[in-house]
Amino acid sequence: MGELPLDINIQEPRWDQSTFLGRARHFFTVTDPRNLLLSGAQLEASRNIVQNYRAGVVTPGLTEDQLWRAKKTPTVVFWQWVNQSFNAVVNYSNRSGDAPITVGQLGTAYVSATTGAVATALGLKSLTKHLPPLVGRFVPFAAVAAANCINIPLMRQRELQVGIPVTDEAGQRLGHSVTAAKQGIFQVVISRICMAIPAMAIPPVIMDTLEKKDFLKRRPWLGAPLQVGLVGFCLVFATPLCCALFPQRSSIHVSRLEPELRAQIHQQNPSTEVVYYNKGL
Repeated sequence: MGELPLDINIQEPRWDQSTFLGRARHFFTVTDPRNLLLSGAQLEASRNIVQNYRAGVVTPGLTEDQLWRAKKTPTVVFWQWVNQSFNAVVNYSNRSGDAPITVGQLGTAYVSATTGAVATALGLKSLTKHLPPLVGRFVPFAAVAAANCINIPLMRQRELQVGIPVTDEAGQRLGHSVTAAKQGIFQVVISRICMAIPAMAIPPVIMDTLEKKDFLKRRPWLGAPLQVGLVGFCLVFATPLCCALFPQRSSIHVSRLEPELRAQIHQQNPSTEVVYYNKGL
């Protein structure tokens, strides 16, 4: 077998990101929980393989599959760290470029999101207290949906004020668009809400059934770990699949952009009909 060529672009995802299947395979790789079981030595070996390949040095006997496996391990560790640190750094990880966010803006986003979630939960709870217990189990989902609808736009309000960069197919920046920002934020909100549906819709039904069985009645202490396990199982699949609902590099037709930006693009690049932007996560 010949030496692995050096023209494999490991800077980009392995699979075609213009298709849902390609995006789903990419995010399944990024969120694969099995990588958390890797030892420090294995992670270090993977890091060395990737660094050597980028420097033009191919590890003897290295296959393309091994190269891609080595490429994903540091990514998974990074995203697990991001997930654990999400509540602390969400204001920075979701901001538009290096646009500053004031303490007042952060306070507004936090208060609005938590108030919206709590108000929705309490309101629905008061409406459902005379209904079957199963209905009450879905109150947290409504709270999560409300919080996402409020929190994400407020955390990314700078994008709604000044727009986000749009580029042509080659990646050349053409300007900033608020319309593209609105579309990107809408896509992220939908993805986040859909991500919560399996974990908040499936376990309540299963737990409502199990709690009526003698097995769980005799062992009530099993309720909490069972529910946590069910939620975790749902998230393993929901997270990558919902991240893949929309392309990371999304597109929008020039005719839908702001009149000023549309005129600017037609003047500088008359053949451009579609522009691209990073929707965020």
